Amino acid sequence: MVSDIYNFTGKQILIAEDEETNYFYLETVLKRTGAVLFRAKNGDEAVKVCEDQPELDLVLMDIKMPDMNGLDATRMIRKFNSTIPIIAQTAYALVGERNKCLNAGCNDYISKPINRESLLKMISSFIG
Repeated sequence: MVSDIYNFTGKQILIAEDEETNYFYLETVLKRTGAVLFRAKNGDEAVKVCEDQPELDLVLMDIKMPDMNGLDATRMIRKFNSTIPIIAQTAYALVGERNKCLNAGCNDYISKPINRESLLKMISSFIG
């Protein structure tokens, strides 16, 4: 199995995702790696988790969330944490979307539906 070659034991990952099915997919993929997972259901929660858990290793940031979107949350996180890797995840595969994410402070971008191998490889490039 693909997940078996990725070992993120002890690494702390925040999944900022409001949709239950998307969250459970990401949780299932990442639990197999040994990562410790946190969840935020909107941008406000994502910022708060990042403030409360400064030892986080990576954030998977959904761009379209209620209350505060992922781009605004990323900008706020960057005000107090410039080093944590933030990977934007979005259903918008539009031209220019990747640049919007990078300009907001994300380190990388992955489009939905998320391919398990691509996601794990991308995460590994930051925390592997």
